[in-house]
Order: sequence, then structure tokens, then C-alpha cells
Amino acid sequence: MLTGSAGNLTDALAAVVAADPTCPVSFPSTGRDLTVRELATLSQAVAGALAGRGVEGGERLGVLSRNSPDFLVALFAAVRVGAAACPLPLPTSARDLSGYASRLSGIVAAAGIRRILVDDKLGGVASRLAGVLAGVELIPLGSLTAEGSGAAGAPRLPDVEPDELAVVQFTSGSTAAPKGVRLTHRNVLAGLAAIAEGIDIRPGEDHGALWLPMFHDMGLFGTLAGMFAGIPMTVWNPGAFVKDPARWLREFAARGGTISPAPSFGYETLVEAVPRDEVPKLDLSRWRVALNGAEPIPMAGIESFLEHFAPAGLAPTVMLPVYGMAEATLAVTFPPLGRVPTALWVDRDRLASDGRAVFVAADDQRARGLPALGGPVRGVRVRVVGADGRPVADREIGEVEIAGEPVTAGYLTAPGAPPAPVPDADGWLGTGDLGFQHEGELYVTGRRKEMIIVRGVNFYPEDAESVIRDAPGLHRRRCVAFADTGDGGGELITIVGESALEDPADRARLAADLRAAVSGALGLPDVAVHLVGPDDLPRTSSGKFQRLAARELTREAARLDA
Repeated sequence: MLTGSAGNLTDALAAVVAADPTCPVSFPSTGRDLTVRELATLSQAVAGALAGRGVEGGERLGVLSRNSPDFLVALFAAVRVGAAACPLPLPTSARDLSGYASRLSGIVAAAGIRRILVDDKLGGVASRLAGVLAGVELIPLGSLTAEGSGAAGAPRLPDVEPDELAVVQFTSGSTAAPKGVRLTHRNVLAGLAAIAEGIDIRPGEDHGALWLPMFHDMGLFGTLAGMFAGIPMTVWNPGAFVKDPARWLREFAARGGTISPAPSFGYETLVEAVPRDEVPKLDLSRWRVALNGAEPIPMAGIESFLEHFAPAGLAPTVMLPVYGMAEATLAVTFPPLGRVPTALWVDRDRLASDGRAVFVAADDQRARGLPALGGPVRGVRVRVVGADGRPVADREIGEVEIAGEPVTAGYLTAPGAPPAPVPDADGWLGTGDLGFQHEGELYVTGRRKEMIIVRGVNFYPEDAESVIRDAPGLHRRRCVAFADTGDGGGELITIVGESALEDPADRARLAADLRAAVSGALGLPDVAVHLVGPDDLPRTSSGKFQRLAARELTREAARLDA
């Protein structure tokens, strides 16, 4: 099992090969598998080809690939030649190509990318980008594999030190001013070791499986953590899950999956996709760890998932609500294994107005359930600080800060972009998340930049969303809340909800119901409601709703209607 003692990612891969050369990484969506020995051989050949093309240590190489063997080969080839791999997002749809090209241009500028390694199956996307990314060479991975395999004398590859850059991970919320998280070999190996220890990955027993995109931190580091811990990994394309979640779950169970990560919406989607009378036909008894992170986690979603799939043999201890981010090479806090998910029920109003968690009964109309996210993983320190930068008392709200060996030293940003935060002299990095600690565990309450202030009173967007999420007429409980400027110039809460309703009267009735529910629950006279079609709310690559992007969407719609 990976211990974090390896000097760099190439050394760590070599150790995995020495322990079990036939350990597989399977990609059902592409019909391709490879063993860790094959991965090491192919990536070595591609690294030789890159060196022959003049790629040197310190260069940042883009990796544009689906969830496929090509992604891993490109990543390990990049780090073997001494470069840093920069996983690049894929377009969300054919309609998104123009906006996608603009976003990718921002990432390329921020990272200083001059070459992009491209999955051979993405030739169409690459050809469209060729005219947009001026001065950037797009290299099909297949050509590099052929070059490296046929080379008469392989060039000498550099010795890579632990503190050299290994990965630049662009955060899923990246927009016009993307931020690339700088992660060294030391950061990555420490982070992967923390994950493996935190969920007690067991070679010979466990089988990891996921469907998240590998260009996203949870998909990438989830895959690498399992692979370096010596267990078989199965990686689907995200579309396999999105198009047919029930089929994905059947395949997961058939392959004997024991560990799988997903955002909260993924588990909620499975509940919707598998009818109750079909659940007993599944065997989920081997599922040991269901990591739940990357977005706010509602207790109702956890409880619904566990209750729904209990007839399939799913143990209530399977669900693991966690806190993590790319800046920490993913894992920050994990709860103890073998514990049924727990929560604190706190006064929603006091949480926002007083900045303090005050306990109330779970059935209190002001109650908000916050899942316990556990304590820091190996090598990570966590604290909560006030506006003065000093740690706050137990159950007081402040910004979550992190430090430790897996934590980044900073970001890459495009020239002229606003400066990004960096760790202070003691290594503490602000996360932008608000939360509190209680009895050694972390509870996250929201994002600082998403707090809603109306007439001097603070509100969390989750408070408004939770009131209406189960309203009849909302598509799959999808809605977001944010602060915006009303017609009179003052701040108000705006709700944007997805709905499949087509009749104008039905839509007007739903909007009125949502407005009344939020207004009554939060004591606000002015609440704006906008309805959009199914799947129209903007999301990040991990599937998390983007509240601020939704605000810009409604503003643009208002300008077009004016």
C-alpha cells in the first residue's frame, strides 16, 4: 500500500508494479483495460517521445482526454519527463463549444500551456480548438506512443524531486478567471496516502469504482488513490451514469464494487432511478464506502439513500460524508469508518444572524441538519478563524483554513487576473468555506462569497433552497438561491428553479408557491422567482450547481427581455 514515502509519482507507480504488475484499471465505457505494468511501459515510451520533441522539466502539459487509458498514460508520461500534467475539462455539449473554447483559452493562459496531449478519440474537438488556441500544439497521444515505441535510443529522462510540480488542477468553479491549484509530487503522494488510510483501502478485498470525470479532482485522485493502494479500479465515463444511473449501479454491483465516491446529487439520482420494487433484486452488500462530497450534503439525501437501498443489503454505515478540495489534494476531513452518518440540528436563523450553532430539535421549524464531516485526515490540520484571523470558539462560525503536507502552496492565474490567495507564513490557507467545529469534528455551513445579505441580515442560500426543494412542479428538486438587486435597487433573495411545466398558468402558480414558501420561512417580503427548463441550471464539472453563474444567467435573460 502507498505510504507516501515514494519520492515522486513515477517511483510510486514503479512500487505498485513491483507489488502486483497485473492489477487492472478498467474503462468499460471505452471497452479498454490496462494493467499497472502496461501503464508504466506505455507512459515510459510516451515520456521518451516527449523528451525527443524537446519537452523539458518544468513545462506544463495539457491533458485532454475522456475517462480512458489515454488519460493515465498522458499524466504519467508528463510527470516522467519532469513536466506538470494539467488535466483539461471537456465540453459539456456540442452547443457549448464556443463557450468551452473561451474557458479553455483562459486555462491555457493561466498555466502557460504550449502543448496539449489529446486522446485519439477526441480528434473532432481538437480540430475545432486548433484555430482558437493560437501557438498551442495539439498532439494526438497515439502518435507519441508510436514514436516512443519505435525510438532506437531512448533519451535520458530527468530525476524528478518531490517538491517539483506534478499536477495543476483547475478548480471546477473556474470561469473567466480560472485558478490552477499547484500540486507537487509530495502534495499528491501525501494526499493519496491520506485517502487510502482514511477509508482503510484493503488490497485483495476492495474494488474501487467511479464515474466522475478524471479531469476533476475527485475523479483523478479517487482513481489514483485506489490504484496506488493496489486495488482494481473501474472507471466509467460520466455519461454512462447520467444516461442510465440504474444500469451503472447494476454494473457496479456485478463487478463487486466496494468503494465509490460521488457528490450528493449522484446518490439522490440513484434513488430516483431505481424503483422501490427493483431494489431487492440488487446485491449491494459488498459496498463498503460511499464517499459523499464536492457539494453541500443534505441529511435528507443521505437518509433517503440509505433507507431506499437497505433492501439490497446496503449497510447504514456505508455512507461517508466528507470534506475535501483540490487545494488539499482532495481529502481534508473524514468521519470514522463504521459509523452511521450523524448530524447536528441547529437554529437556521441564529446560524446566519449570530454566527453561532445553537442546537434545536430536529423537528423544529427553524432546524437545519448539518452532517458531521469528521476530523482531519493524515497530514492535514484544520481550524476555523474569525475576521481577525484568530481561531474561534467551539460552535462559532468562521472561515475554514487548512494546512499540511498535501496542501498547495498556491495557484496559477492568467496574466492580469486578480491575485489568488496563498498560505500564510505558518502554512494556513483560507478555503472560502464557512463552518464550525464541535467535539473535534467539522461542520460546513456554506461559502463566504455566496452568503445573502438582505437589509443587513445574513441568510445562507441553502436555507431558502431546503424550504422548496420538494415542491411539486420542481424538476428533480433542482433549485438555487442567491442575492441579487431588485427593481428598487435593494438586495433580495432570488430563486431559480428547474421545471418541466409548460402551461403558463401552471408555471405562474409554481412561482407563486415558491415565493410564498421562502418568504414565509425566512420572514422576507420580497423574493424573486425565475423558472428555467430541466437541466438548464449551470453546473460545475462535478455536477455542483453554480449559484453565481445562475445569477448571471438571470441577469442576461432580463437584459434580453428589456
